Amino acid sequence: MIIALDMDGTLLNSDGQISKRNQTVIKHLQAQEHLVTIATGRAYKDVRRQLDAANLECPIISLNGAAITLHDKTLLGSQPLEKHKLTPALDWVLEQFDLYCEVYTDDAVYAGLHNLEHLESIVTKLFEKADSRQGKEESSDLVKIIQKQFQQAAVTYIDDISSIWLQEEQNIYKVLIFSLNKKMLQAANDKFSEINGVTITSSHPNNIEINNEQATKGLALMKLAAHQNIDMKDTIVMGDSYNDLSMFAVAGYAVAMENAAPILKENSDFVTKTNDEDGVAVYLETLIEGK
Repeated sequence: MIIALDMDGTLLNSDGQISKRNQTVIKHLQAQEHLVTIATGRAYKDVRRQLDAANLECPIISLNGAAITLHDKTLLGSQPLEKHKLTPALDWVLEQFDLYCEVYTDDAVYAGLHNLEHLESIVTKLFEKADSRQGKEESSDLVKIIQKQFQQAAVTYIDDISSIWLQEEQNIYKVLIFSLNKKMLQAANDKFSEINGVTITSSHPNNIEINNEQATKGLALMKLAAHQNIDMKDTIVMGDSYNDLSMFAVAGYAVAMENAAPILKENSDFVTKTNDEDGVAVYLETLIEGK
């Protein structure tokens, strides 16, 4: 059996960590010769860092399915974006003050220094305006949104982010756009939607993630299952956000977190506890017990 686990909002708690209980249940399932795989929008290195901290070893479906890496670090498959199609939209993003952009490549996650400075100024202004109790609470909530988004990747900030997509030899696997301005985020969604051959998902209400249309968690899971000679009816997936829907559509059994987006719950076979209540372990322990 394959058990595919999303990371943020699912396997990880709000502090961005894999709990001891979740760690224990994964090791128990692996001892029973089940294949536990991570399926996430994060880059491979970020996933590897989390697994190493929890002393876990798993195959990794990263970048929303753009790359599949086996236990032995063999790359089973990858689906980069076609850069020449993206360039006009990426150039447009650079001109928009309220849009933060990350570019995921073979070797790193890149963002422009201007984006970092913009985020720092937002945080400063939020606290300056928080002159009432309600204002402080609202500002604190927005800061938490920013912090949650940026605990997901170890970002390399550079002066000119456009230099990344202008490098002919550089592969781009994912583009992430983040904004607290919902209108601008929708405008970015519309801009990238005009490009043939891409798919747009989201791992958070304040971001969109752009991948090759062949790079979805669902397609990657199917490829991994075929490689392992495991029937898709013998797959269980767990997730909380829109980029998990493709897995829910193809898996034998789908489990949504209590903190999941409503559409995930609607398309699930079971709803477990929240990620801060070890919802992954809560469900998987019943699997171990044969219930």
